[in-house]
Amino acid sequence: MKKILGVVGSPRRNGNTHILVSRILEGAKEEGAIVDILFLNDLNIQECDGCHTCWEGKQCSKNDDMNNIYPKIIESDVIILGTPVYWYGPTALMKGFIDRFVYFNCPENRVKIKGKVAVIAVPFEEENPETAALLVAFFEKCLQYLQMNLIGKIIVPGVSRKGEILKKGDRLQEGYELGRGLAKCKHGIYNGLCGSLTRMPSALPKARKLYLK
Repeated sequence: MKKILGVVGSPRRNGNTHILVSRILEGAKEEGAIVDILFLNDLNIQECDGCHTCWEGKQCSKNDDMNNIYPKIIESDVIILGTPVYWYGPTALMKGFIDRFVYFNCPENRVKIKGKVAVIAVPFEEENPETAALLVAFFEKCLQYLQMNLIGKIIVPGVSRKGEILKKGDRLQEGYELGRGLAKCKHGIYNGLCGSLTRMPSALPKARKLYLK
């Protein structure tokens, strides 16, 4: 049974990012996955100050919520990272969260995340999908470095006001189908070449038109 963790990097509850990530999780839950969701704005996640304690295989020196989140990340098969575009990058909440993945830099901790699957969910105000290009590249580079597999990028332009994404039912349905596909994937597909969406269940290719190359 898959464990899928959704991470909402928007400061708004019930906003476009929250709705999109939740829809993906709903699809996964429908197919039997165990799902959980984190709201970064509700958590105390301090900035990484480069002390390198974790590089020695020790627990992070920060006494904050991230030390309780690491086990959730490690136990998850799939992580959904949701953020709107803020100044062509992620929100400060999401950036601070990713900064703390430095914990997985040492050999002792890298094995705990290597090969995990990730999906990004990115709604934003402008109509041009290229607005999200730098943000997508940020996630691609970070996840590649961590030896994780980014298999889905659901990009939804043209939503700004809280809940406006609800008017884009086709996009939300594609998110739902993406979640179903993630849950139905055979476990072995996540080992090695899991970057190809064509290797995923038939529910997924429909969502490809939302993905930036």
